[in-house]
Amino acid sequence: MRRLLALPLLLLAAASAFGEPGEPPVRLAIFGLVHDHVGGFLPSLAGRSEVRLVGIVEPDTALAARYRDRFHLDPRMFFPTLDALIAAKGKIDAVATFTSTYDHRRVVETCAPLGVDVMMEKPMAVSLADAQAIADAAQRGKIQVVVNYETTWYPSNHEAYDLLNRRHAIGEIRKIVVHDGHQGPAAIGCSPDFLKWLTDPVLDGGGALMDFGCYGADLATWLMGGQRPTSVVAVTQHLQPLVYPKVDDEATVVITYPGAQAILQASWNWPFGRKDMELYGRTGSILVPDRNSVKVHAGSGPEETLDAPALQGPDADEISYLAAVVRGEIRPGGLSSVETNLVVDEILDAARESARTGRRIDLPPQQGE
Repeated sequence: MRRLLALPLLLLAAASAFGEPGEPPVRLAIFGLVHDHVGGFLPSLAGRSEVRLVGIVEPDTALAARYRDRFHLDPRMFFPTLDALIAAKGKIDAVATFTSTYDHRRVVETCAPLGVDVMMEKPMAVSLADAQAIADAAQRGKIQVVVNYETTWYPSNHEAYDLLNRRHAIGEIRKIVVHDGHQGPAAIGCSPDFLKWLTDPVLDGGGALMDFGCYGADLATWLMGGQRPTSVVAVTQHLQPLVYPKVDDEATVVITYPGAQAILQASWNWPFGRKDMELYGRTGSILVPDRNSVKVHAGSGPEETLDAPALQGPDADEISYLAAVVRGEIRPGGLSSVETNLVVDEILDAARESARTGRRIDLPPQQGE
C-alpha cells in the first residue's frame, strides 16, 4: 500500500490546469472512492501540468464527504454519476477508476460510448469473461484502457527486463519467482470501505490470489513477451479464517511455459510488505529486491548490484503515462495493456479453478499458436 498523505487539495484543480504551451491539460475524473489507492493518487495530482481534475464520481455521500474533508476538496467536485458530472463540467477525456474490481467492467462499458479513456487499478477484471467484455467495449468505443500496477513504475523491473530480453545477460529464461503481499489488509489498516469488497469473493474475485497474484502474472507475461502459458497449478489456504472467512489469504501459483516456469507467491501473511522478484536463466540470475536496484550474477563472475536508471517521460508514473495515452502520444503496452492483462486474467481464472479442484489446468492453445 502507498503511504496516504492528507494534503490540502482545495486548489488542486487550479494547480493542475496549466499544460505545456499550446497543450491543454487532460480533463480527468475520478470514478469511485472505495479503493484506498485513491488516497495516494489524489495528492499526486497536485501541481501536475498535464492533467486537470474536473470531478469525482461517488454515489456514497458519506464516503464522498470523508474524502472531501480529508483532502479539503471543493464540495462542487463531487457527483453521484458520470452523467451528472459531464452535465455540470462538460466533456472529460479520461477517468481514473477506484471502484471494486467487479465494477471495472461497468465503468468501461459506461465510458466507452462516450469516448472516455479509462485507467483502472489492478487487476483488470474479476474474471476472464469480464476482461474480454472490457476489451470488447473498449474496441467498440475506440477508447484506450490502462491497467495500473504499482510495480509498473519500478525502475528495477524495467532494468531487469532490459537485462533479460535486450542484453541477454543471463541467457534464456528458465524460472521466474515473484513474491508479493504484506501482513494482510486488516493488519495494515485498510479502510472499512476497501475491506468490504477486497474480502468479498464476488467483488474482488478472491483474496490474496487476486490481490497479489495479479502482480506476478502481469510481470511474468511481460517478461515472457506476452506468451500464454501451457498450464497453471495453484494452492490456496485460509491461514487467518477468522479475519478472512470468505477468501483465501495465502496462494502459490505455478505457471508452466515451453522451456520455462513461473512461481507466484501471493500472501496476506508475510511479516512485512514485499514486491520483489527473482529471474534465473541458463547462465545466470537477476534478483530484483526493491524498486531501485537489481543484483546480477552472470556466468562464473561475482554478483554485481546495479542502480536502475530512473524512468523518464511517459513511463515515469501512471499520471504521465495516462496523459500520453489520452493525447495519442503512445498506446498502452506491456504491463499496462489490455492484451497483457487478458492473459493475466486467464492465468488467475485457471489458478482459482486449480485451487478449487486440486488439478492442473491445461490452457488450450489459441488459434495461430
